[in-house]
Amino acid sequence: MNIKLVVVGKLKEKYFKQGIAEYAKRLSRFCKFQIVEVPDEKAPESLSDSEMDQVMQKEGDRILAKIKDREYVYALAILGKERSSEEFAKEIKDLTTYGHSDITFVIGGSLGLATEVLKRADTQISFGRFTLPHQLMRLVLTEQIYRAFMINEGSPYHK
Repeated sequence: MNIKLVVVGKLKEKYFKQGIAEYAKRLSRFCKFQIVEVPDEKAPESLSDSEMDQVMQKEGDRILAKIKDREYVYALAILGKERSSEEFAKEIKDLTTYGHSDITFVIGGSLGLATEVLKRADTQISFGRFTLPHQLMRLVLTEQIYRAFMINEGSPYHK
């Protein structure tokens, strides 16, 4: 199984890097895990709606270039479907059972995801209506993927 995160921007804080590295190491017994960073589009603080669309479009093109046709894609979106950890674990298990061995998660830039990326996604997932820094979201998502594997193997980690 291959799990890939396609994310906009670079990870800067050392403590986020360390946390993600720890979960990536733990995940290595279950899957090939990788993070693919695409550059964020530089933009001034205040943008018109059309300028925001242009920024999201450019980032979206970069994201889509990193996704292959066979990959099952989760787009992280505030308006996506919320799941419990158990529901998420079952989804991952079901995907692998039914032949999806390449699962990709997409975390957009500060403005969100372009419409084309949301259309390409097989599903949208939300971690609630909170706005979280993209770097923190990488860590939270990586932990939840690890938790899903632990739930599926019946480990007490989830308790």
